[in-house]
Amino acid sequence: MSIDRGDIDDGARRSASQLLARAAASLGRADRGLAQTIDDFYMPDDARLDERTRAVLAGTLTAMVAVVEGDLRRQVARSLTAAGDGDRARWLSEGDPVYDRLAAAGLLRDPDLMRELIARTRQDLLADTLPAATPDETGAASLLARLTASADSHVAGAARALMAAAARRRGLLDTGRLTHTELPAELHHRLTWWVAAAIHEQLAGADADRALADAALRALGAHDESDRVEGAAMRLATAIDAQPDELAALLTHALGDRNVALFVALLALALRLDFAVARQVVVGGGDPLWLALRAADLDRATIARIGLALSNDVEAFADQLDAIAAVSPVEARAALAPLALPHDFRAAIAALAAR
Repeated sequence: MSIDRGDIDDGARRSASQLLARAAASLGRADRGLAQTIDDFYMPDDARLDERTRAVLAGTLTAMVAVVEGDLRRQVARSLTAAGDGDRARWLSEGDPVYDRLAAAGLLRDPDLMRELIARTRQDLLADTLPAATPDETGAASLLARLTASADSHVAGAARALMAAAARRRGLLDTGRLTHTELPAELHHRLTWWVAAAIHEQLAGADADRALADAALRALGAHDESDRVEGAAMRLATAIDAQPDELAALLTHALGDRNVALFVALLALALRLDFAVARQVVVGGGDPLWLALRAADLDRATIARIGLALSNDVEAFADQLDAIAAVSPVEARAALAPLALPHDFRAAIAALAAR
């Protein structure tokens, strides 16, 4: 069958142009996909996310974008309806979700955002892998439940807040839905403006942009990062104010509760580290964690109990236990001293060293 180009109309030519553009884009994606596949092949095993972590991370990021987007769309739709623009309000409510647009733009690859989400996901999943304490180790009630009944109102209130925050976080793992991003303020602000910018692309008109900006500002004003599990855990650890002779029992009981956030917070305060730094040490495991336990002046028996719960390779940990116990707390604190520096200072040192 021959094709006479003289019989091709303008519509067919436009379709052909679109076909060529789509094919070019597809070929470009194929090249990028190959490069990413090669990078993945050569990635060290200890840097590769396991499938469960990858799935939870993807679900969390999707849920975060969705909760911010849903809030902004509702607020803007109300503003447009009140201004008599019901058609655009309905169109806005039915607009395409912005997740794919943000992902394609590369914004969701933001290192600060991903560092927070990966560490948080590993913290939450670590709790599911921990062995539960037997009743004779911690009593009939969990440590957190006992703290809610503390005679110290500050401790009791902080324990209840952590319990509520942990229940919300558990809801995300169980249902894949969020009511808050639970991000640190700076990251929440960043994500909110990204989502607003993506919605802006679907709108037209200065009035809609003004309504969108106002909605974003209201959402930012309503954000309370103290609702986060991490913040609640730090407040509880501060209220407890564990003394040196109490720290070992509190840490082991927190792990017995599978309360990794409280374990991290107690360790962070003992070592004067930021929560995010201590969390990275704990979820990363290995030598930095063993040094942190010695820096907190924990004895061999306590380190053994914690190591058996947290180690990915129990036999290797057992082989190292003598060496770990031989490190003095002073030596361990000196080795970890750089982690106690402010994040921006450490980042500046690393950036300068890289050049």
